[in-house]
Amino acid sequence: MTDPAQKSGMMSGMILGGLAAICTALVAVTHAITEPRIAANQQAYLEQSLQPVLSGLSYDGNLSESTRIVSPPHELPGNSEVPIYRVYADGAPIAALFVVRARDGFSGPIQLLIGIHVDGTITGVRVLDHRETPGLGDLIETGKSDWIKQFENKSLQDPPSAMWAIKRDGGTYDQLTGASITPRAVIKAVKQTLVFFKGNPELVFGTKKET
Repeated sequence: MTDPAQKSGMMSGMILGGLAAICTALVAVTHAITEPRIAANQQAYLEQSLQPVLSGLSYDGNLSESTRIVSPPHELPGNSEVPIYRVYADGAPIAALFVVRARDGFSGPIQLLIGIHVDGTITGVRVLDHRETPGLGDLIETGKSDWIKQFENKSLQDPPSAMWAIKRDGGTYDQLTGASITPRAVIKAVKQTLVFFKGNPELVFGTKKET
């Protein structure tokens, strides 16, 4: 015969077990309901983040629908995986967006979003993440200066390859007051991405390199 204390303990255990099962079921249901919404919000944020480097280009579908990941080793800036968002209009490629890391910033890597038109001209460059010095290196942000916008419509021919440097180094590009390491890192990364784009159309778009 079960004594009252033991019976009470068993009842408590059953109640706790039932509550745990209910809580688990509620968590599962909540996750099932919210997961699509979270995914949709993440998708919308990604699309919005990619927009600034497209200079108003019209394109098909969502930018993230045709993504290619380039794994190291590669000739792009940084030593990590590089997402490439391929942009199409009427089924034909019109641009590619690269997320790369300039490793030689003053305070660490600088993550860049670089848009390149199919003709090899830059549609735009934006800084996604950095740790550069406030008031100096952080002027690469569009919210603090227009410095990063000087790359728009540039290519490996304009300016010539040798001129892809800050003016202090004999190049074309403006430098940041009091900061030279940061702009050098960004310019190097943008040029490196252009070179990769020109030399790897088959990898980027699945089309052969023109001879």
